[in-house]
Amino acid sequence: MVCRKSAESVNYLKELNPPQHQAVTHPKGPLMIIAGAGSGKTRVLTYRIAWLIDQGIDPFNILALTFTNKAAQEMRERIERIIGPDARNLWMGTFHSVFAKILRYEGKALGYTSNFSIYDTDDSKSLIKTIIKEFSLDDKVYKPNYVLNRISNAKNSLVSWEMYNENPLFREEDAGARMPEIGRIYKTYAQRCFAANAMDFDDLLYNTNILFRDHLDVLNKYQHKFKHVLVDEFQDTNVSQYLITRKLAAVHQNICVVGDDAQSIYAFRGANIQNILNFKKDYPELITVKLEQNYRSTQNIVNAANSLIKKNKDQLEKNVFSENDEGKKIEVLKSSSDNEEGRAIANMIFEEKVRDGLHNSDFAILYRTNAQSRAFEEALRKLNIKYRIIGGLSFYQRKEIKDLLAYLRFTVNQQDEEAFKRIINLPKRGIGAQTVAKIVVLANEHRVSIWEIVSHIKQYIDGRAANAIAAFAELIQSYMIELEAGKDAHEMATHIAKTTGILRELYADKTVEGLARYENIQELLNSIKQFTDNEEVEDKTLPAFLQTVSLLTTADQEDEDGDHDRVTMMTIHGSKGLEFNHVFVVGLEENLFPSQMMLNNRADLEEERRLFYVAITRAEQNLTLSYAEQRYNWGRLTFCEPSRFLLEIDEQFLKLPKANKPVRKSFDDDNDVISSFGGARKSTFQSTSKAAPAPPSAKQRVLNNLKPVGTAKPAPEHKPSGNFVPSNPSELKAGILVEHPKFGFGKITKMDLMGSSHKATVVFDSHGEKTLLLSFAKLRVVE
Repeated sequence: MVCRKSAESVNYLKELNPPQHQAVTHPKGPLMIIAGAGSGKTRVLTYRIAWLIDQGIDPFNILALTFTNKAAQEMRERIERIIGPDARNLWMGTFHSVFAKILRYEGKALGYTSNFSIYDTDDSKSLIKTIIKEFSLDDKVYKPNYVLNRISNAKNSLVSWEMYNENPLFREEDAGARMPEIGRIYKTYAQRCFAANAMDFDDLLYNTNILFRDHLDVLNKYQHKFKHVLVDEFQDTNVSQYLITRKLAAVHQNICVVGDDAQSIYAFRGANIQNILNFKKDYPELITVKLEQNYRSTQNIVNAANSLIKKNKDQLEKNVFSENDEGKKIEVLKSSSDNEEGRAIANMIFEEKVRDGLHNSDFAILYRTNAQSRAFEEALRKLNIKYRIIGGLSFYQRKEIKDLLAYLRFTVNQQDEEAFKRIINLPKRGIGAQTVAKIVVLANEHRVSIWEIVSHIKQYIDGRAANAIAAFAELIQSYMIELEAGKDAHEMATHIAKTTGILRELYADKTVEGLARYENIQELLNSIKQFTDNEEVEDKTLPAFLQTVSLLTTADQEDEDGDHDRVTMMTIHGSKGLEFNHVFVVGLEENLFPSQMMLNNRADLEEERRLFYVAITRAEQNLTLSYAEQRYNWGRLTFCEPSRFLLEIDEQFLKLPKANKPVRKSFDDDNDVISSFGGARKSTFQSTSKAAPAPPSAKQRVLNNLKPVGTAKPAPEHKPSGNFVPSNPSELKAGILVEHPKFGFGKITKMDLMGSSHKATVVFDSHGEKTLLLSFAKLRVVE
């Protein structure tokens, strides 16, 4: 093996602390790097790849998997600065982009062509809506979002449609949810995607697993190709992702995973924290290196985060510490309402900018749900403070952009049913929805592609619609000829935008909105030009560009106007990996954070606590935790209790609001479960006794600002009936008796329509009055 030591390699190793150095220079074999928040994880992963190349490993033989294209690009650029242009030969990217690349090469073994389409969520929902309609099912019962999530979860667990329909447990669950046809929808959805030569995002993982399972020659090829496999953010991998990486590393056993179990927050996407917790079981010879020094945050912020996360039972032991300044205490902000919370935080940002010379970009407002952004947007606008919302409508999700991209997709893949449905009457050609539906039916009946029907349309239908469709087919055929002639992506896109009439139609619209849409199309063409002008891009064809766009993630969004000096607002889920001088974590109220939907079991609650830990550790110098006493929820003003998570942070790290009067501090047990903020804590391991429980702590009293509660006891936990089966919401009405699995027995006093959903006001025997959204709540009618 030829060693390529260089001056640069010597210098970068000197930057590392001892655990980082050990991780970077680990010679071979399985390695797990437990990287605490702010511990230099990206640097270690980057330098390890550079070190491997310095040791003579060919970059073509290194596979590095990330969760965002942005992270992969930043790492590649860092490596290139150290070892030179060889870094461009790395197999580095997101799971989806790397496996899509493999499937482009090898997908023919599964019956796909190399130019298959990649369906985004909107495409998948559209297809599912079509199938639900074709089956004459009620889309208010078979909600496309729910059906798609059900199918997605099955694929991520490697459950095919055949396995799904054969499994009595799945059939029973679907019947219990009053959706017994989900299995049939899954089957049809999978078959239609295959017929359209299309894969959705889940298919990129699912089909890679199938490819490696059924075609050992292909698996063997990539096992020997990738001598080192590295996985970033390993705690976020699902079952499907882990199985693929484990297979790829099976020959050389040089697998390096980097992650932090305390930041595992994506279970709702299928992430399985057990992958990192049980990694040693799969690799008994595993070497584990812990990166515990936090370089990002002050000591006070790190210690506060530690005091919170120690409440979790399922975790890998580590001791995160900081040698930065001690820093300010974490301010707890209490507001009378959500609007007042918005105004207070906007004022704090304004004052700190003036007093400390900070920029808008130094601040971030993090919330549990996107709906919370409204109050902060209004308050920031009134003070003329610029902001950006991450996770809003992506540039590539705008209608005019998706319209042109659909034309590009259909030019590349004439089997793409969703692209066809989008463009067949765009601009308007007098082709109605019934004609489009008839074409889809004809294709299914004759077991041919939609293009086969469209390109010979006069053999199947006649009249004016047939003439319009024939003209459309001629247009697409002309694009196919141009594509085969070797025109690059920009030449093709510009030609299609002009000749379809999309540009002309948008240009003719002189409204403000029309002008913006026209400018968006121009910006798309500019981005394609940048793609084809990039010297590092080898494949400049239209199919290559479409693959790049289809695999962009929300985290890859940039400010469209180039102005980066903005306050960042985003959900906590979207903030992982980012850092800001001053972070505001808002809406810290029970049933909002932690979410009401995450209180049913310890695993869900621990995930919510990890989410709060992620929020805290985004802050470098200053952290403010905020909650409101009242908040509008579905148009109704509700009273709020401060989040239990505020009580779990050691009080010495907090600057609390002033209390009305001091009260005695109670004993805090690590295993406590807060049953009622108006009452005392009751330990899950506390022995039964007639003695009165301890009064609430000083911190709890300050947060609540309640009168002394003496010996008030929390309501007893309800154990639902053994045969508990929720009733259909249509059976519920005011005046009837019901049972709830958590709150017990009660009486419905009121039913209301809220938007497209119904809510019920129920007075429970043990828990008082509750307002429940029936799309989530489970109520059983008591006969």
